[in-house]
Amino acid sequence: MSRSRIAYLSTYPPRMCGIATFTRDLRGAVGDGDVVAVHRPGDPDAFGPEVRWRLRQDERSDYTAAARLVSAAGTQVVSVQHEYGIYGGSDGSYVLDFVEASMAPVVVTLHTVLTRPSHGQHLVLSRLVERAEATVVMSMAAARLVHGRYGAPWNRIRVIRHGVPDIPVVDSGRAKPDLGLSGRRVILSFGLLGPGKGYEHMIEAMTRIAVDEPRALFIILGATHPDLVRRDGEAYRDGLRAAVASRGLEGHVRFVDRFLAPADLALWLQAADVYVTPYPNLDQIVSGTLSIAMAAGKAIVSTPYSYAREVLAEDRGILVEPDSERALADAITGLLGEDDRRAALGARAATFGRRMRWPQVGAAYRELFADVIGEPSGTVEAVRPSARPAPETVGV
Repeated sequence: MSRSRIAYLSTYPPRMCGIATFTRDLRGAVGDGDVVAVHRPGDPDAFGPEVRWRLRQDERSDYTAAARLVSAAGTQVVSVQHEYGIYGGSDGSYVLDFVEASMAPVVVTLHTVLTRPSHGQHLVLSRLVERAEATVVMSMAAARLVHGRYGAPWNRIRVIRHGVPDIPVVDSGRAKPDLGLSGRRVILSFGLLGPGKGYEHMIEAMTRIAVDEPRALFIILGATHPDLVRRDGEAYRDGLRAAVASRGLEGHVRFVDRFLAPADLALWLQAADVYVTPYPNLDQIVSGTLSIAMAAGKAIVSTPYSYAREVLAEDRGILVEPDSERALADAITGLLGEDDRRAALGARAATFGRRMRWPQVGAAYRELFADVIGEPSGTVEAVRPSARPAPETVGV
C-alpha cells in the first residue's frame, strides 16, 4: 500500500488542554490526518475541518461506535493520546472500549505514567499497552516504568521526546521592551494554572529573591485550567494573589491570565532570564512546558521530578530540593547575578532542545506508524482531508 490513513483520538483545540495542543501539533508535524475529538457539554466546539468525529466523553457507547466509524473510513493506524482525565468511565476506562473495537492498529502515547497507581489506574494502563501495537513515552524513565510496572514489552516501547516549536534563541534584553519589561530580571513559569505546580513555594521564595535583586519579577503565565474553573471558579488564583499581597510582593509577582498563541508564548519565553518549574510531585514523568523552555535556550531552575532529572542532566539546568523556598531563592538569585553562567546553561539546554523540535518528532512518529503498518517509512503520509461539514457526533 502506498498511502496511509492516520487518525488521532484525543482532546483537541479549541479546548484549552495541553493534550489538545500536543495533538494539534503532532498532527501537523506528521502531515495531517483525521481527528476524533473527545468532547464534553459546555466545551467550545468550533473545530477545524480535520475533526471528522466528535465523541462525547461520558457516553460509553460512543467509544465503540467511534472505533467502528474510524475503521470503516479506511484508517490504517490510530494514534491514541492517553491521560487519565480526558476519557470517561472509572479512571478513564472507556478508552479501552475504543481500542478493543478498533480494526486498525493502535499506537498509544502516554502523557502520564504513575509510579504509584491505584488498582483501577493500573488496570486501565496495563490493558491499554497490552492492546496497543506500540507505546510511545517521552523519557527513558517512563520507558522503564511502563515496562516494569505495567508489563509493556520492550520491543513495543518507543521513546519519542515531547515536541517543541522552533523558538529563536535571543538575548532576553531584546524581547523585554515589547512586553513592557525593560529593566526587570524576569523569572517565568507558564502553563494552565492549578494546584500541583509549586507556585506557593515560589511566591515564598520571592520574599528572599526581591531583597537581593530588587528588579526581580516572577511572572505566572497562563489561564486557569478549565476543569478547575468549572469546579471552583478562580478560587485558586485568588488564593495565590492573596499570598502575594500579604507578603507585599505586588511589584515582584505578576499574573498573566491568558491562554497564549504560540507566537505570543515565544515572546514571553524570549524575555525571560530564568525559567522555573518548582513542581512538588517528584514522580512527574513529562513536562511539555519544561521542554519548550529548553528549546528557547532558557537557564532553568527546577525541583528534581523524574522528567527534569533526565533532561536537565549534564549541567543543562539546576535542580534544587523540593518544598524549599530557600533553595529556590538561592539558585535563582545566583543565576540572576551570573550572566555568563546563565548563558552557558541556556546554550546547553537549547542544544538538547533542538532534538525535540516538531519536524524531528513528526518524522519519528511517521517512522513508527510505517513500522506498525508494515510499510517503508517514506511511503507513510496522512491523507489530507477535503473540506467537510461540522464534525459528526458519534452516537447521535
